[in-house]
Amino acid sequence: MVEQLKGRTVFITGSGGVLGSTYVRRMLAEGARVIGSDLPGKRAEALVEAHGGNPDFRFYPLDVASEDEVTAIFQRILTDGWEPNVVLNNAAITGELLMGAGQPFPDFADLKLGDWEKTLRTNLTGPFLIARQMDRDIVGKWPCTLINVASMYALNGAHHRIYEGMPFKNFSAYGVTKAGIHGLTVWLAGYWAPRGATVNTIAPGAVFNNHSEEFQRRVGELIMLDRMAKPDEIADAMLFLASAQAGYMTGQMVNVDGGFSAW
Repeated sequence: MVEQLKGRTVFITGSGGVLGSTYVRRMLAEGARVIGSDLPGKRAEALVEAHGGNPDFRFYPLDVASEDEVTAIFQRILTDGWEPNVVLNNAAITGELLMGAGQPFPDFADLKLGDWEKTLRTNLTGPFLIARQMDRDIVGKWPCTLINVASMYALNGAHHRIYEGMPFKNFSAYGVTKAGIHGLTVWLAGYWAPRGATVNTIAPGAVFNNHSEEFQRRVGELIMLDRMAKPDEIADAMLFLASAQAGYMTGQMVNVDGGFSAW
């Protein structure tokens, strides 16, 4: 059996979440060396517990919103003898993350500027910082690819009615940042092309993560395939984008949303 990612070294931000941890598992299975990163805490601990004994896995605590931490991350990785040639800008503040942290979901009129700016800092400035550090430390030194993670709500409005009565909601800063990240993709794609680097965006649809049956029903009505995605179904597309088979793709947004964006 040919391993799809043999010879690839993948660095993933926000690798402790439902999709991030799936990417780690699947990429290791496909022959990649995987460098995970996330904020310190339970998600990071679970990731290290699951893969810490694998010689093809490394973990580094990282807050992508911290310029100092991002500035140092690639030199730390390179000093340890790893040369990432695939980078996934996956870290983000999401509605489900806020729910897990017990954070409230205010109406738009009550959204605090600090919460808006914190989300932009993590979801959009963080990916910029990672990309800028790639430019300094990796791009042009060997062929590499950056994959920015957007959302089904990057270029489509949220259906607010499906969140009525739910313990979490879609919030404005999330959709705004996910639209912005594809702007970073298309700008970098042309800028890096002469130096042998590609940049693409993946836009996952609604991913099942222990949602209620009622929420699944509401979301399913908006999706051609009538259901939420399994995390592995998003990972299937990510594996392709991270592989050599995607070498002639750059500046693209790949929607993996069950047909949500095609209605």
